[in-house]
Amino acid sequence: MKKLFMLLMLCSFAVLAEPININQADAEAISKALTGIGPKKAEAVVQYRKEHGEFKTLKDLENVSGIGEKTAKQNEKNILFGDPAPAAAVKTDKPETPEKPQEVKKPK
Repeated sequence: MKKLFMLLMLCSFAVLAEPININQADAEAISKALTGIGPKKAEAVVQYRKEHGEFKTLKDLENVSGIGEKTAKQNEKNILFGDPAPAAAVKTDKPETPEKPQEVKKPK
């Protein structure tokens, strides 16, 4: 019963985790936010970023020693490469309210 409770507790934290900006976060924040990346790999991420510049894609992250495609894909939804778009700039699937068509004057 205790094991089940602990498992549920751990799962709830993973679900509630906020995405992390991989280009701004320190090693501690990276290791806490991402699955399969402990303190050593997180330090490698920060060091790689210092030496090679900001990450732009998951493929860039895979260049870090110890981080492969599987780890990158596992964390894809939790990694930001820049600032999130402001709410006003986020495009929705809902079409905008169409403008009222202008009346066409008929010739007399």
